[in-house]
Amino acid sequence: MTEVLQVKNINKIYDGKAPFQALTNVSFMVDKGEFIAIMGPSGSGKTTLLNLISTIDRPTSGEILINGREPHKLKKAELANFRRRELGFVFQDFNLLDTLTLEENMILPLTLERTKPSMMDERVESISKKLGIHGILNKRTYEVSGGQKQRTAIARAIIHQPSLLLADEPTGNLDSKASKDVMETLQSINEKDQTTMLMVTHDPYAASYCHRVIFIKDGKLYNEIYRGTNQKVFFQQIMDVLSMLGGDGR
Repeated sequence: MTEVLQVKNINKIYDGKAPFQALTNVSFMVDKGEFIAIMGPSGSGKTTLLNLISTIDRPTSGEILINGREPHKLKKAELANFRRRELGFVFQDFNLLDTLTLEENMILPLTLERTKPSMMDERVESISKKLGIHGILNKRTYEVSGGQKQRTAIARAIIHQPSLLLADEPTGNLDSKASKDVMETLQSINEKDQTTMLMVTHDPYAASYCHRVIFIKDGKLYNEIYRGTNQKVFFQQIMDVLSMLGGDGR
């Protein structure tokens, strides 16, 4: 298997009057086509870790490699290009632009890359059908439901075929039916397109769709568990680890 993501001995210390170590010696690998969840109580370092992997923040020490490259060593313009081409992002609050239609939101990454219009149309057609939003592409964000917004955000995140999709609490603002739809959508993209995904979540049900869950506590790796063939059993195992971890899992 080729490793899309390598996190090697990452430490993150926030300086200040009382320096705070947010992450301590965190290491793990993610293979191509894997779907991974990161869970842990509030303040455990999940978001810090996601910010480092997404190149929004820099580690104090250690290295993060994406497809064998170390983005934190790139110059500003190169890093912007790298982030735009290699990474896709899905956020809890969708981050869609209200002034644009769903289709215009979807093709933003391709517009930035100056992709040919014919190729844009092709991608929009296939991805919007796959995600069940083909009939509402001309609507604005305020005219559609939360689940449809999140599916549009997923479409935008995968339209440029990134190496790694990063999702931050993608079901956090959705009701249980929309959450299920979004997780089934992500699972299907992962299985059909072999898109590598890393998701931070506090929702054990969402995590049960993943191949593996990595648990963090107090900035350190605490445990990891793998899904077998039975999602219900995996969900129960996740609940068991969360109850040992303490906290609310957020």
